[in-house]
Amino acid sequence: MIRRLDLRGRALHARELRGTLPRAEADVEKALAVVRPVVEQVRTGGAGALRDLAERFDGVRPEHLRVPAEALARALLQLDPAVRAALEESVRRARRVHADQRRRPTTTQVVPGGTVTERWVPVARVGLYAPGGVAVYPSSVVMNVVPAQEAGVAELVVVSPPQREHGGLPHPTVLAACAMLGVEEVYAVGGAQAVAMLALGASEEDGSVLCAPVDMVTGPGNRYVAAAKRLLRGVVGIDAEAGPTEVMVLADDGADAVLVAADMVSQAEHDDVAAAVLVTTSPALADRVEVELERQVPATKHAERVRTALAGPQSALVLVDDEEGLLAVADGYGAEHLEVQTVDAAGLAARVRSAGAVFVGPSSPVSLGDYCAGSNHVLPTGGTSRFSGGLSVQTFLRGVHVVEYSAAALAEVAPHVVALAEAEDLPAHGQAITARTGGGA
Repeated sequence: MIRRLDLRGRALHARELRGTLPRAEADVEKALAVVRPVVEQVRTGGAGALRDLAERFDGVRPEHLRVPAEALARALLQLDPAVRAALEESVRRARRVHADQRRRPTTTQVVPGGTVTERWVPVARVGLYAPGGVAVYPSSVVMNVVPAQEAGVAELVVVSPPQREHGGLPHPTVLAACAMLGVEEVYAVGGAQAVAMLALGASEEDGSVLCAPVDMVTGPGNRYVAAAKRLLRGVVGIDAEAGPTEVMVLADDGADAVLVAADMVSQAEHDDVAAAVLVTTSPALADRVEVELERQVPATKHAERVRTALAGPQSALVLVDDEEGLLAVADGYGAEHLEVQTVDAAGLAARVRSAGAVFVGPSSPVSLGDYCAGSNHVLPTGGTSRFSGGLSVQTFLRGVHVVEYSAAALAEVAPHVVALAEAEDLPAHGQAITARTGGGA
């Protein structure tokens, strides 16, 4: 069901690890060939093109591209009470965590009379993508909307694919989550065409504005969504190009094989290319986990999908010599989700440098973070956690430096500015200083 990779007795250098460790291939470049004409169709065809594309890709032609207010209200009213309570708790916990991420302006007095202030300004208008293909993700609405709201974003737009079984509207649970969070601008548009609409804007057939362009697009999606983000980056800001989801578990012989296997299965049920990797110092644990996978997979609802993901090249049971080996593999891989189930889980977790989110100990599974830990589940994939982090309040803020110098403070530093301007052969830069300080024409 799942292959083994034995790295014992080997020097675990970063360069070698990146070519050795299992990883899903997300061929975004190939997807660009499909996405380019879709983006151009939206650019030139507006709402009509969006309806045509929905009919082609989603099997339904939406009557309403913008979801009516009454549909949002009805979805919340009809939401299962247990699901509503769970979403409310998810929002409450996420808001507590993200409220603590707010940035405050700081002013530094560089010299008497000379200050630099860093102000944090929220992005004005943001488009948030909520997937709706293989699975439906109201939790992604929470994880995108809450940090944006806590950052102070003024206009929030949610897009989610139209569903044939729901009359061309997004899934009602997604709509209910939007209504619960007070998001009123929601569109039944998915895939690359949704990113194109958000980035470029779109008009109705009569010339009226359907959707104004946004400044930034965030949220996970399939490789076509990622390709559209890549294509339109620069026209619009993006959070990241999300790849296949992944979990890596670091474990020693004391770990519970039932829990490790359950966590691998839970991640593998996302889709066929989801990655589930166990890294362990214990061949005996690897044996026990393999037995547990054989037992648990047939019993899970999406057994075929899980089995495909576990059998793929992106999943493996990896053997290493010691704790240093666990760390080397973790940092070389840079997992989206990293679980640590060792004797000193907290101590080992504190030494990890590359992970989207770290889950410490047997009572902190990834599923908790997906829904109700308070952390964000929109995380870097494909090893990008080595240089980027997950979605947060900071994602939606821009640091703006405000420079204010008095005449005396400018005069004091003027010779240095002029010297550097002349060294770079930019004399007009220096003249802009001396025009103020009386040092020349």
